[in-house]
Amino acid sequence: MTTLPAVAAPAEIVTDCGRRAAAAAPRMAAARDHEVAEALRGMARLLTEAADRVLAANVADVDAAERTGTTPALVDRLRLDRPRLDAMAETLRELADVPTPEIDTVLEERPDGLRLIERRRPVGVIGANFEARPNVVVDVASQLVKSRNAGVLRTGGAALASATALMDAVVAPALAGAGLDPDAVVLVTDPRRECAVELVRRPALIPLVILRGSGDTTRSLGLEAAQHGVRTLAHADGGGVLYVDRAAPPDLTRTMVTSSIDRLGVCNRLNLLLVERHRWDEVVPEVVALLEEHGLRASLPPHEHALGHEWALDDGHEATVTVAPAEGPADAAAIANRETSGLAAAIVTADEAAAREFLDTYAGTGAFWNATTRLLDGVKLRRVPETGINVDHVPGPRGPVVFTDLCLRQYVVVPASTAIGHPE
Repeated sequence: MTTLPAVAAPAEIVTDCGRRAAAAAPRMAAARDHEVAEALRGMARLLTEAADRVLAANVADVDAAERTGTTPALVDRLRLDRPRLDAMAETLRELADVPTPEIDTVLEERPDGLRLIERRRPVGVIGANFEARPNVVVDVASQLVKSRNAGVLRTGGAALASATALMDAVVAPALAGAGLDPDAVVLVTDPRRECAVELVRRPALIPLVILRGSGDTTRSLGLEAAQHGVRTLAHADGGGVLYVDRAAPPDLTRTMVTSSIDRLGVCNRLNLLLVERHRWDEVVPEVVALLEEHGLRASLPPHEHALGHEWALDDGHEATVTVAPAEGPADAAAIANRETSGLAAAIVTADEAAAREFLDTYAGTGAFWNATTRLLDGVKLRRVPETGINVDHVPGPRGPVVFTDLCLRQYVVVPASTAIGHPE
């Protein structure tokens, strides 16, 4: 009788991944600029050279998702193709050329003969949990490498074949080719949900975890992390808001709506459309027809759901936009503050005073005037990939979190007569 090998427990699997990343972290922290750039350019090159392998794995993931009845919007998140791989590669090449901020910034030459320096230090090992978005493997890995951090990545079964191919054929060999430890970025290859839970239970090994995914899943992991002393950067909820002001030009309104619904499974798409009450009868029929032209439906008052209900996370109902009235710019911004996650909100108007009132009232992460909320994205807004979009109302990185945010601040005090902080 053949004895099957025992399956390791999730705690053992995650601990092993964390220890491998921790062992690679010191070398990663000491990486030179040219080594980091070489690793990123290597990832870009391998995305092209290994495209067939990556896409074959992705086809298997997509086929499995479609067989189980996964909605088109979720399949769109999961799917890779050559144009998407090419876009990922181009972003990596651009990231390789982005200057790394100085490690030391002199804050003050003190009157007591001392120099106060603010020093940027890598976190060490950063975890990341994400759902069916295989491109996040490369996005997060590139940000970890650029910030000189090691990391442990974990995704669910839906994207695991794609993620594994990206790690084995792109990320790991690019690190090795640049003279860095390929274990600097490790993928948890076990799809069990318990592995995600274990990822947020190790403050000494993985002190910071990036959480991306559906709201309920991310919130539950955030709670688990807090109970174990692990800090998180969470991207749980989204939903873009667009307010059509009394002075909104019709052509620009149409452009803003259509540019905000090009993809339905993303967090920064148009989710709640607010219309100035005095223009309701004029604007709403045109908007409803425009949405229908693009295969979407408008949810009109009276609503049987919360005003800020995020349609991108509602399987089978993603092709929906909530439409509601607002009394003016301040009221529209207040509705966005009160009813939505605070991800992003935009106003379309030709009236600068109205725009200013809206922008001054809205407290969310991204505020836009005559620009789509789809711009709230690392590459589109900050020209580098993101690890996620943080909407927390606390100090710290907010909005698209990129490599410059993945650091610890350290105060260093030295004699002012030294060269430390002022290298020759």
